[in-house]
Amino acid sequence: MEKNKKSKLNIFLKIGAIVILLVLIFCAYKLAPNYTKNDSYDKNKINLIINNNNVTKKLKKDLFLNEKDVIYMSKEDIKNYFDKYIIYDEENNQIITTYGEKVGVLPIGQNIIKINDSEVEVMSGAIKKDDTYFLPISSMAKVYNVDIQYIKNNNILTLDSLDRKLIKADITKNCTVRYKSTAFSKKMDKLKKGDKVICIQNLENNWTKVRTLNGYIGYIKTNNIQNEIYVREDIKEEKNEQKINLVWDYYSEYGKAPNRTGTTIEGVNVVSPAFFSLVSKANGKINVNIGEKGQAYLKWAKDNNYKVWPMFSNNSYKETTQTILKSYTLRTQVINNIVNLAVQYRLDGINIDFENMNTEDKNDFSRFIIELKPKLKEAGIKLSVDVTAPDGGGSWSECYNRSVIGDVADYIVFMAYDQYGNSSKKAGTTAGYNWVETNLKKFIDREQIPSNKIILGIPFYTRIWTESNGDVTSKTVNMKSINSVLPADVNKEWNEELKQYYVEYTQNGKTYKMWIEDEESIKNKVSLVKQYNLAGIAAWAKDREPDSIWTVINNELN
Repeated sequence: MEKNKKSKLNIFLKIGAIVILLVLIFCAYKLAPNYTKNDSYDKNKINLIINNNNVTKKLKKDLFLNEKDVIYMSKEDIKNYFDKYIIYDEENNQIITTYGEKVGVLPIGQNIIKINDSEVEVMSGAIKKDDTYFLPISSMAKVYNVDIQYIKNNNILTLDSLDRKLIKADITKNCTVRYKSTAFSKKMDKLKKGDKVICIQNLENNWTKVRTLNGYIGYIKTNNIQNEIYVREDIKEEKNEQKINLVWDYYSEYGKAPNRTGTTIEGVNVVSPAFFSLVSKANGKINVNIGEKGQAYLKWAKDNNYKVWPMFSNNSYKETTQTILKSYTLRTQVINNIVNLAVQYRLDGINIDFENMNTEDKNDFSRFIIELKPKLKEAGIKLSVDVTAPDGGGSWSECYNRSVIGDVADYIVFMAYDQYGNSSKKAGTTAGYNWVETNLKKFIDREQIPSNKIILGIPFYTRIWTESNGDVTSKTVNMKSINSVLPADVNKEWNEELKQYYVEYTQNGKTYKMWIEDEESIKNKVSLVKQYNLAGIAAWAKDREPDSIWTVINNELN
């Protein structure tokens, strides 16, 4: 009997031990992650915190400190975290980087950084090491607009963007910073009453994510914090609530600005006169076609509250354009000239209209835009860039990287016309609605351009096509002159797919065809602005239109 009792007791004790062991295993399983050593901090290397995120493990190359206590970061990591367009300029053996309002140039092996052409001497400059380019990140606060702190005792480098929100607070009592938001978590740092912390995020469970002045990121109880102070708010670029209604006011480099004094254009809020153009084979010289009449034009625009974004054209000079785009020195010369002109004439924006470029100049044109944007932004001047539809070929279409241009510029202008141009061997519409919409979708879906950065170009002209003995020719007809070109009794047929009228007639053995641009066709194209939340429209060009079209555009935009 006694033996049976002991046997049962042993079994009970064994079962109890197993249960306790299972409970301990379960608790360990649940709590172990909270106690796991935080290996995101490694005292054997420089740890990098960018805007309260520890990115040390994600770096392609470790940061390193040279003998002058300058911290270096690889070009590839700079590309990931600051400037995806950073390049090595082989011609001049230098790194070119852009960010916000700054263009930074770092000659390899020289202790200087050029920031928007102003030379700054630094302890150590850009270097090449083991076939990798490294930049002195600890000396580049002004380039990337960051606050930089190196906490030597903990081997932590912190970079905080000065255009992002920063909240600091006081600690009310001694407390511990935890690895996770639970009291059972690993200790990260200790805080004393009166210490400062950077507040990152308030959680719903009464914990707050913070960064200590020692550089460690972790969690403390929210009731340990008081006196939250917004050191700075997020700085966001102002978006134009009003839809852009731009008209190009074109005249050749041999003409003069039109006299608009005493007139207004209903609904228009931006005008783009043809003030600037490249000079052929002149190494970046800009033809400035303003003069007295241009000055009067500027006064008229300002008096009527029109923003002025003059057009800067390359005049389709292929060789001249290529020579400039391929050279950093010439690009910079042109950029500085156009920025200085914009400042001199108190312009609101610049409209870049470079067309008929070599396909191989595609990336160099993007570089031109990338390096132009910061300097215009610093001066408070908007940048818009004209591009063609992405469905063409060669120097007409394939010379643009629309994705990069749309990312960098304030606005990308889709010149949605010449679906069938003057070189076409087949008669067709200048801008059919279906063609415009299809290509517009390519900008948004394929090129990933935000729709609110796209300005839709619309034509104030069409073409009269002549077919005779198998030959096809065309002539441009301004919208306001269409009715005077067509016979009075011609039959107009509405094409729902193109959303415009079509006419066809025969005279003297020749067949004439026209796809008409009028109030109805323009209204339908402008309706795409609302449908796709575009930035607005740009019309080519002033004085080709009947006055009535402005009411149609204004009503449709608003």
